[in-house]
Amino acid sequence: MRLKIRHATRYRFETPVKYGLQQLRKTPKSTAQQSIRSWRTKVENGRKELSFEDYHHNTTELISFAPGATELSVISEGDIDVTDTGGIVGPHRGPAPLWLYLRDTVHTRIKTGVRSLVRSIGATPDLEGMHRLSAGIREAVTYEIGASEPNWSAEDAIAAGRGVCQDHTHIFLACAREMQMPARYVSGYLMLDDTTAQDAMHAWAEAHVDGLGWVGFDVSNGISPDTRYVRVATGLDYAEASPVSGTRIGGTGETLEVQIDVAQQ
Repeated sequence: MRLKIRHATRYRFETPVKYGLQQLRKTPKSTAQQSIRSWRTKVENGRKELSFEDYHHNTTELISFAPGATELSVISEGDIDVTDTGGIVGPHRGPAPLWLYLRDTVHTRIKTGVRSLVRSIGATPDLEGMHRLSAGIREAVTYEIGASEPNWSAEDAIAAGRGVCQDHTHIFLACAREMQMPARYVSGYLMLDDTTAQDAMHAWAEAHVDGLGWVGFDVSNGISPDTRYVRVATGLDYAEASPVSGTRIGGTGETLEVQIDVAQQ
């Protein structure tokens, strides 16, 4: 399947930005499951300083603000060919060692809630067990738009009993790592069934399964990724795979507008 993607981010400020830098992770990965036919990033009131690949194989672009800017627009778009592999990504490839994906983070800290959830689900460290884990998390933590805070951890979402795709993914990572299964966060694009317009990227998890390698699990939708999914960035949690991160001096009174369109060609 060929997907056409357009991701526009626009910032407006009440006062001028004196200095600002952003890291963008919006460029899809080139893998056996997906091929980039075309991709470009256009910046208005700023410029691309450099592009590099981090230790998770994420294409990262460094964007600077034009001095005195009161607006910044970043538009990333292109065409991607996607093949259905049943969610199987395949063998682990460096430079990050596989054991790194057993490490917990602020968002995936393993505490009482995670341990209790693992015990109640009864998942095992294998493919069937990871599917059972995904289903168990979805049942225990209701998907609810706007129900969580951006800085919530897996424990916070478990305690609340609700969350969004980011929360479901953090819970899966924490539970899998508690079971000594390497797991990582994935941010990307998802073509929806009823609309092409979206206001945020999607998130899901991948666990490293013996004999298969990395396998994807979308807890929020209860499936493994298919041809509607485009992998963009991976990391230990949202912080390492977020589409935008950065810093600035000045630029108070920020307003943000995000428009994402994903459609089949």
